[in-house]
Amino acid sequence: MLSSEKKVMPLRRLRVVCHGHPALRRVSSPVSTVTDKLRRLAQCMIITMRENDIVGIGLAAPQVGVNVRLITLDICLDSKGGSNLSPGELLFKSRMPLALVNPEILSFSEHCDSAEEGCLSLPGVSGHVRRPERILLRASSLDGEQFQVECAGLLARCLQHEIDHLDGKLFYEHLNKAEQKAAADTMRVLARRERALMQR
Repeated sequence: MLSSEKKVMPLRRLRVVCHGHPALRRVSSPVSTVTDKLRRLAQCMIITMRENDIVGIGLAAPQVGVNVRLITLDICLDSKGGSNLSPGELLFKSRMPLALVNPEILSFSEHCDSAEEGCLSLPGVSGHVRRPERILLRASSLDGEQFQVECAGLLARCLQHEIDHLDGKLFYEHLNKAEQKAAADTMRVLARRERALMQR
């Protein structure tokens, strides 16, 4: 699944690839076996979220150029108070930072809300994205623990954003036409810069 299993990936910040890198447009492959290399990749992704120039709350493996279905999250879920948290928020709040393997959304709520989003792979681009307020998530931990749980709030939004990455989609596609037009120049610059980096 991950090439060169014999090599040990050092624990370090990884380069976040930007718009224009082909990994961001590929549908990622399911994880069949959790290897030591996958565990180290998850650790490096968490380091990358925390040490990036813009600190992130979520990262998908394609954003570091690896097309496997793995995401990491680092969200503070205590602000609403325990009585208002969804089952997923209650389950995951003490586990942050968190790595999820093969995450998938089984169902979405009919009610949606809109909030501003950004992305480590689209620096300088932001906009309002309308998403379902609640989702039913199925995923596994790196230790093989299985989850099927309802998630809401920022957790649900972040999960939808990161799972989009696993399916080759960017939040930019969810923006309205005016916001897409406003970001068009930045998107072109990012794509040119990424292509130049890939040719080095």
